Amino acid sequence: MDGLFPGFASRRIATEGAEINLVTAGSGPPLLLLHGYPETHAMWHAVAGDLARHFTVVASDLRGYGDSGKPPGDPEHAVYSKRETARDQVAVMHALGFERFFVAGHDRGGRVAHRMALDHPERVLRLAVLDIIPTAKVFASVDRASALAYYHWFFLSQPFDLPERLIGADPGFYLDWTLGSWGTATKFFDPRALAEYRRAFADPKTVHAVCEDYRAGASIDLAHDAADGGAKVGCPLLALWGGRNLTGRHYDVLACWRERASDVQGRPVDAGHFLVEERPAEVLAELLAFFGSA
Repeated sequence: MDGLFPGFASRRIATEGAEINLVTAGSGPPLLLLHGYPETHAMWHAVAGDLARHFTVVASDLRGYGDSGKPPGDPEHAVYSKRETARDQVAVMHALGFERFFVAGHDRGGRVAHRMALDHPERVLRLAVLDIIPTAKVFASVDRASALAYYHWFFLSQPFDLPERLIGADPGFYLDWTLGSWGTATKFFDPRALAEYRRAFADPKTVHAVCEDYRAGASIDLAHDAADGGAKVGCPLLALWGGRNLTGRHYDVLACWRERASDVQGRPVDAGHFLVEERPAEVLAELLAFFGSA
């Protein structure tokens, strides 16, 4: 991690469910950055410093990822539900003195942020979701193309400990293959960030937590979505997505989000799934414009 976040302070904050690892810097309105699978908060390194010139930036590892706590899973997968993971991050922001804040989430972090905006609408002022559509929409619209592209949703959610054993045979290969297979060439990843992802993913507890995250996505998270009764995110929502990834090629992303949010804007970026690392300047400009207009 040396040099990825110059000027940032490292913190660990204990919440009711897990100890959360994070870095923070800057001043101004608070902005929480949440990473996706199979990465850590290191994915934000190319934009965090510039964001910190305008915001108090908090980039954290989700429960189970990176250096955050990795509680054991449970039969209902509630421990790794987006509801519990979002609760961690709300507690982190409270501990840092922020009761209301902006949130940007990529991939799984976007799903956590979506749940956070529904469960804690008084906390989330503006929400940016990167390269996702709502979880329930994905499962409801599975076809051959999406099943092949999102095969990991169905692999990782298999019962314990099938995926854990298979990934554990060569976690480095599985991680590198995953990072390079979703439309973003590996040349776009900073070698220091790649080393961090490999270090974190080498821990069997991380692999188990990742599987529990996806098991929750295929079970309890859907139950929570259904129980919402069609509730919409009330704050302004920005959707950015990789135009060369399945999300952009297969879905009308803005229409999908307008089913679950009242105030939606956004556009594609000429990138694959890992658009923050592939097109950092473009993503940065969109985030500054969106959060800076509040």
